[in-house]
Amino acid sequence: MHGAVMLDDQGSVIRPALIWCDVRTEKQCRDLTVKIGQERLIQLTCNPALANFTLTKLLWVRENEPENWKRVRAVMLPKDYVRFRLIGERATDMADASGTLLLDVAHRRWSKEMLQAAEIDERLLPSLHESPDVCGKISSKGAAESGLRAGTPVVAGAGDQAAGATGMGIVVAGTVSATIGTSGVVFAATDRPALDPRGRVHTFCHAIPGRWHVMGVTQAAGLSLRWFRDTFATNSSGVREPYEELTAGAAKIPAGSDGLLWTPYLMGERTPHLDSNARGALVGVTASHTRAHIVRAILEGVAFSLRDTFTLFREMNVPVASIRLGGGGACSPLWRQIQADVYGQAVEIVEAEEGAAYGAALLAGVGAGFWPTVDVACAATVRIASRIDPQPAAVATLNASYAAYRRIYPATREILGIH
Repeated sequence: MHGAVMLDDQGSVIRPALIWCDVRTEKQCRDLTVKIGQERLIQLTCNPALANFTLTKLLWVRENEPENWKRVRAVMLPKDYVRFRLIGERATDMADASGTLLLDVAHRRWSKEMLQAAEIDERLLPSLHESPDVCGKISSKGAAESGLRAGTPVVAGAGDQAAGATGMGIVVAGTVSATIGTSGVVFAATDRPALDPRGRVHTFCHAIPGRWHVMGVTQAAGLSLRWFRDTFATNSSGVREPYEELTAGAAKIPAGSDGLLWTPYLMGERTPHLDSNARGALVGVTASHTRAHIVRAILEGVAFSLRDTFTLFREMNVPVASIRLGGGGACSPLWRQIQADVYGQAVEIVEAEEGAAYGAALLAGVGAGFWPTVDVACAATVRIASRIDPQPAAVATLNASYAAYRRIYPATREILGIH
């Protein structure tokens, strides 16, 4: 999601894509916000200007690589470049387009006012489709390059979060997913474009026509654990310790990590701080803490960062009737239990572990006519495999830890002199 792929008049890539987590575009975010105004930006796109979003990357290239920008005749998102190679047409879906900062999310169309303010020609953009819609067929060239049969229909699809939520059955209001991959996402389906006036969560179109979702994002969720493993659990030969061994030790540590706290701001943070300069912190270290304590603190800290989104959902009156876990974090029994305890609510695991790929397959099935709607497809295929209930004693301990966690960000911001 959010990446910027730029093509010339021959359909060739002009420069390497600027991917979603590239946050070099702070200046462009500030300039856009000053030009349009934060409140108006959120009215137009349902979101503030963030360094992750596609438009800011286009503006960066225009300002810093003018010769490259002069050659740009088409811009698209990474998965849509794959589609372009398959069908020879430029297309995207409402869900993924929501993260470009160029979509009128509430009305599901490109925003004329945003295009005018950013001085972007709408002819550079792909056509818009709902996620289950067929937007083309495999061309003869696409068939030769991919091995797929020419004429095979291709649906619009979705970004990984909307597709993953579809694969987990997060399609009606009240259903919520908490997914831990490299980043972490809490995703709630809504029947209206629910807004946070401060833009601390994203409001996007869902992969289901006529529906939306709100989404809070932690930049470095699974990345926090990977960073620790790669930095401190790798031997001199470069062999990395399996995650299972790290979490096995952490499982022996009590809830609350004996007072150790971790803030996962290794790449700045989106929800709730909207601060690309935020920095991670390991707080409360004593001589009695072990490596296992640190691993558990990381697992808890990531869950706390996701809980921040649930806190915002309550402010926005977004219902949370059920929580389903996804991503690599859902493969860890310990991380599952920690999430149930941190959220103070039972969490569910679905049978299909393929996540976004499974959701994309369901969208393709709807487009191909196997099911009449996405709701019917999910009802027919999504099954709950297990349910993890919170442990009351751990919930009480982690509530206290969460309160302490919430005080770390403003303290570190002051210490580091971030303005």
